[in-house]
Amino acid sequence: MIRHSTARRIAGVALAASLLGGLAACAPSSSTDDEGATATQAEIDAALEKGGSLTFWTWAPQATDIVAAFEEAHPNVDVKLENVGTGNDHYTKLQNAIKAGSGAPDVAQIEYFAFPQFALSGALQDLSGFGAESLKDQYTPGTWGSVAINGGIYGLPQDSGPMALFYRQDVFDGLGLDVPKTWDEYLEAARAIHAANPDHYIINDIGDAGFTESMIWQAGGHPYTTDGENVKIDFASDEGTQKWTEVWNTMLAEGLVAPVPAWSDEWFKRLGDGSIASLVIGAWMPGNLENGAPAGAGQWRVAPVPTYDGGAGANSENGGGGDAVISQSKNKPLAYGFLQFLNGPEGAAIHAAGGGFPSTLADLESKEFLGYQSDYFGGQKINDVLVQGSKDVLPGWTFLPFQAYANSIYGDTVGQAYATNGDLNEGLAKWAEGSIAYGNEQGFTASGE
Repeated sequence: MIRHSTARRIAGVALAASLLGGLAACAPSSSTDDEGATATQAEIDAALEKGGSLTFWTWAPQATDIVAAFEEAHPNVDVKLENVGTGNDHYTKLQNAIKAGSGAPDVAQIEYFAFPQFALSGALQDLSGFGAESLKDQYTPGTWGSVAINGGIYGLPQDSGPMALFYRQDVFDGLGLDVPKTWDEYLEAARAIHAANPDHYIINDIGDAGFTESMIWQAGGHPYTTDGENVKIDFASDEGTQKWTEVWNTMLAEGLVAPVPAWSDEWFKRLGDGSIASLVIGAWMPGNLENGAPAGAGQWRVAPVPTYDGGAGANSENGGGGDAVISQSKNKPLAYGFLQFLNGPEGAAIHAAGGGFPSTLADLESKEFLGYQSDYFGGQKINDVLVQGSKDVLPGWTFLPFQAYANSIYGDTVGQAYATNGDLNEGLAKWAEGSIAYGNEQGFTASGE
């Protein structure tokens, strides 16, 4: 199972460094006039029949089985599967090959937050000329929105990460606490857990750009807006941002958040013994809990993310990504044919069977998927909750066209507020200031409130 939040944080730093000075302030341009940049489905099918060689860069563990199934269905095609590393290694090598003009793969895995920056640099093939728009209804709106950028389609979604509340039922029951349905109730539960044992917390958080973005999104926030060359970053007057910081500032000020790094040995130990009693994280988390915190077997459950008013479900994505055809590919119709299989019904089913949380509606709606009962989660049909979470993802969220750079300076801005238990709003203001400065350096017209 991919540790999406870790990969996202590391990749942001690496990708930002590799793209410094390399962006141009413009929307991603369509390359449908380039050689091989358009093809009918009949031409794509003919390319699959004729065959040839493709290179695919990915870290997804399910890729081996998907490629094997693809080659069985299309015996004239040879897919060279390469794992050049996750996060830092993957993105740095990909960007270096793109800059060099040779050596890039035909198809590459890319996380959703990084899609705009790669698309903007011209590294990704706009798939509109291959009929990709016709696939829109196969995917959840949130994941499709992450690959459909400024009128172009720069990849197909693979997995998704709708957020959910993972919680220890034994801890909540032991203290007589109901599962929180609102963030005010979550705050009260945090106080009760910490009061019962000062070494116990409801959640950990030492500051993470991806988590912050997901929480603001879940609160209905829209701090980023992009219109061509014009980029606006406004945390101060964004209602969703202020809803989240009001709750989280209180949590930090009262010492209710465990200062434990995610993915550390201590983190998994605490998840196993219940001294961290919940997580608000993507739907890809169950496998990580099972493998990393086996001592918690039978005690964990899944619930919808709390809302601010206790009303209808409101959710966001946390992690996940898709796959793209690289503009440098010499055989784009063949590469797109592989992409159709990779993230279409066949590949998606294999990916889900291997532990990924799908972005394809057919898999999310299948009786087998919905009916899965997890022993680790006490026999709960966890996918019922997670799938509903994918339906509750709020539309309209956008990442910056230089999000990778923005995320790379998060630790020096918002992260400092965590380190000092300071005001998150001050940290967000510094984050916006640094991001705006970078955007203007790259030729955008970037501004704040």
